[in-house]
Amino acid sequence: MKLIIGLGNPGERFINHRSNIGFKILDVIANNNNIDIKTKKKKSLIGRGDFEGEEIVLLKPQTFAELSGEAALYIASFLRIKPKDIIVIMDDISLNLGKLVVEKGGDDHGHPGIKNLAIALKSPEFIRVRIGILGRNMGKLTREKYISQEFEPMENLQLITIINDAEAAIRSITHGEIEEVIEKFKL
Repeated sequence: MKLIIGLGNPGERFINHRSNIGFKILDVIANNNNIDIKTKKKKSLIGRGDFEGEEIVLLKPQTFAELSGEAALYIASFLRIKPKDIIVIMDDISLNLGKLVVEKGGDDHGHPGIKNLAIALKSPEFIRVRIGILGRNMGKLTREKYISQEFEPMENLQLITIINDAEAAIRSITHGEIEEVIEKFKL
């Protein structure tokens, strides 16, 4: 069983923000596999189902991205899922829009949600699917201001490819092909 966590912020006003790419990808995985992410448990929305023969749990923390650890720890503990079987879909402002990098463990890349997850799980050894969200020049915007911007109309067209690539990578990871996926999607 794999726990797949999409990082994002709850609420309608955040739906198309750059920081919600994790939620977007999780929604597509759920939709393509007839999984409803609607069960409310410990500050999260979860869905459970089959992902091409593999049992998965989809988790959308409702604590805001930077506090995702609490929700993840509860579900991982309850279902006895080890960090090595957790896949986190994260936005990454250090990568250009559309760049996808897959890593196992390691650095939090300045993402407060990843840092919080590593602390809560007492291990950084979960899989990260880093999705590049840096489109146009940030200018003088702070990280927080930039990630709270909505995707531009032309960028929305790119999201289709980005989401498809991320879903394919996650599918391969759930089938145990992590090393091949890391090699294919590295910096």
